[in-house]
Amino acid sequence: MKRFHVHLHVEDLARSIGIYSKLFAAEPSRVESDYAKWMLDDPRINFAISTRGARPGIDHLGFQTDEPAKLADMKARAESADMALLDEGETTCCYARSEKHWVTDPQGIAWEHFHTLGDIPVFSEGQSADAASACCTPEAAATPAEASVCCTPTPRGKPISVPVKASTSCC
Repeated sequence: MKRFHVHLHVEDLARSIGIYSKLFAAEPSRVESDYAKWMLDDPRINFAISTRGARPGIDHLGFQTDEPAKLADMKARAESADMALLDEGETTCCYARSEKHWVTDPQGIAWEHFHTLGDIPVFSEGQSADAASACCTPEAAATPAEASVCCTPTPRGKPISVPVKASTSCC
């Protein structure tokens, strides 16, 4: 089974958690200082928000699978559609270890296809939680370009050579 995934960047995490919790009639399943996630069953969606982006709005869409075979099926479909594909393999991001790949649609929207393998205590391994949150918030850099350089150790795996919206988060 698959779960639709939406990741938004927000300016005020606490306010956004309050609004989305009322909208979904549910509290988030995970809350961190820079991130929150709802795993809803009706509709079946993985809805995540973070303060890691250069500006508020949709960062990316995607599908989370329950089974590795379904992830392989999505990858094969993307390849057959002749889409630029970046296969990250096993990686860490958004407080989780996942197997994932990325494609970008003709509008430049990044789509993440992933199978979650487990939770981790930091946003992305290889970067401490303090360094990640200090570095990758919009307030930490004067421009999106500075934020992008700052966050180089944990870039989001969007397919290269395909125009996509500039962003500093990995998921």
